[in-house]
Amino acid sequence: MPTGLSVGTNQRMESGHPAGTGTLKSLAAAFEVDSSTLNPEQTMTSKADISIDRQEKEAFRQVRTLRGFYPHVIRYLIVALALLAINLIVSPRRMWVFWVMGGWGPGILMHAFRGFRSDGLRGPRWERRQVEKGLGRSI
Repeated sequence: MPTGLSVGTNQRMESGHPAGTGTLKSLAAAFEVDSSTLNPEQTMTSKADISIDRQEKEAFRQVRTLRGFYPHVIRYLIVALALLAINLIVSPRRMWVFWVMGGWGPGILMHAFRGFRSDGLRGPRWERRQVEKGLGRSI
């Protein structure tokens, strides 16, 4: 069945190079099918699809941050309670455990801020607003 394709075109396609639009149309005509059926993976992605992908990535990042927050709090509580017990047994007149809790506490607060903030000072939405401001249009 003649397709009107050159030997070079056939060799390029056999070696794995993508077929051009003209080649696909010629093949589709030879096989009496629609050319879109020969190349279904060639779809255009819209800005909305890209935006949804970015939103999904941001949502997954937020969930991973929250997932790490809860074990962080549990470790903090276990260690703080153990050190408090040791402090009360060994030297009840000097409460050094508060220095440990005070040093670790801000780390917990920052982790909570990153995990539970809706936008934050410099979150993904802030970045998007800054880019839109710089471009002078919405993205």
